[in-house]
Amino acid sequence: MSKPPRVCSFESRRNAEMRSLIERHGGTATVVPSMQEVPLDDNAIAIEFADQLDSGGIDFVVLMTGVGARTLADTMVSQSRFDAFVRQLNQCTVIARGPKPVVVLREWGVAEFHIVRQPNTWRELIELFDSGAMSINGKTVAVQEYGVPNQQLYEALAERGATVFPVPVYRWKLPDDTTQLAETIQQIVAGEFDVLMFTSANQARNVLAVAEANGMRPAFLDAAALCHVASIGPTCSEALVTEGFEVRFEASPPKMGQLVRGAIETYGAV
Repeated sequence: MSKPPRVCSFESRRNAEMRSLIERHGGTATVVPSMQEVPLDDNAIAIEFADQLDSGGIDFVVLMTGVGARTLADTMVSQSRFDAFVRQLNQCTVIARGPKPVVVLREWGVAEFHIVRQPNTWRELIELFDSGAMSINGKTVAVQEYGVPNQQLYEALAERGATVFPVPVYRWKLPDDTTQLAETIQQIVAGEFDVLMFTSANQARNVLAVAEANGMRPAFLDAAALCHVASIGPTCSEALVTEGFEVRFEASPPKMGQLVRGAIETYGAV
C-alpha cells in the first residue's frame, strides 16, 4: 500500500476499541455510530417467560447474545427472580449461540449447556438440533432475541415441530442524532474511503435507511461497490449481500480483531 487505507466502520458499542484496532493495523480510522440498543423498559414478555420457566413450560432456552442475556438478567433482578431464574435454567436444556453467552452462563453458575459451533449463525443452531443429540418435536423453545426477530430461525424450528417462545430483551434503533452518519455517507459517495467495515447485519440496514432518507441510497451503493467491504461473519455478510453490497472480506472466526486485520491485509493485496 502506498498510503494508509481510509477505513470507515459503523461500530457503535465498541467504537473506541474499533478505532484503536484500525489505527494499530495501519489504517486511517473513521468510526461513526449507526445504531443503539434500547432495553425494553416494561418487558412483560420476559416476565411471562420466567413464569413459564417456573411452571416447567419451557424445554429449551437459547441465548443468542451476551448483552441480551445480561439485559434479561437485569429484568429478573428487578423482579427479585434472578436466583429462581438460574435454578430453572439448570432444569432445562440451555444453548449458547456463541462465546459471549457462554461467559454469561458461567457467571450465572449454570452447570450444563450446549454451544453452537462457529460461525454461530442460526443455521449452526439448527444443525445442533438436527444432529440427533436432542429432539425439539413437541417441545417449547424459548429464544432470547437480539434486536429483531429471526423469522428464518423461527420457521426452521416450527418445521421441526417446536413451539417457539420469542423473548425480546432490547431493540435496535438509529442513533438519536444521525447527522454524523449522514455526513459520512456523503463522504463515501464522494469517494473518500477505501474500506467499509460492518460488524452486524443491522448496521447495514440502518446505514441504508439514513442514505435513503437523505436521497443517497443508489449513489451510496454505487460508491460502496468501489470500496473493499468487510463483514464480521456469515450473518452480517448475508444481510449485506441481500441489501446490494459486494462483500470482499469476511472474518473467520467472526471477531473484531480478525475483521480489522484481515480487511486491511486483503485490501492491501488488491
